[in-house]
Amino acid sequence: MTLQRMDNVAIVVDDLDAAVAFFTELGMELEGRAPIEGLYADRTVGLDGVRSSIAMMRTPDGHSKLELTKFHAPAPSEAEPRNPPPNTLGLHRVMFAVDDIDDTIARLRAHGAELLGEVAQYENVFRLCNLRGPAGIIVALAEQIG
Repeated sequence: MTLQRMDNVAIVVDDLDAAVAFFTELGMELEGRAPIEGLYADRTVGLDGVRSSIAMMRTPDGHSKLELTKFHAPAPSEAEPRNPPPNTLGLHRVMFAVDDIDDTIARLRAHGAELLGEVAQYENVFRLCNLRGPAGIIVALAEQIG
């Protein structure tokens, strides 16, 4: 048996509505929302008494998805440190290709996004940046220029 595809990346957030607004502003589409709880949820994630809400976001091409998850119970635990630097072990970032990096940054700043550094150019191929988004995650943007 072979791998079929990567289905989604899950991100635990503290404010589901704000995260949906952020990724909608980025250009993702809300596919749906659902409550998640019960024995199957407990068994799947290895916690007891899971009550959560999810919002499934998809890219306009339909090939990539983010599952935004808000845990109501058990209460989410804080990552240490709260906003880890980009060289922290584990899931590093989520990257999106955009048409206009400057416009995208401006629109996301209205939703609390902060640049980690600055917009940099890689040769004559890409303009790139990293910014901090909902729940402290790092969102990378790439604009192809060549």
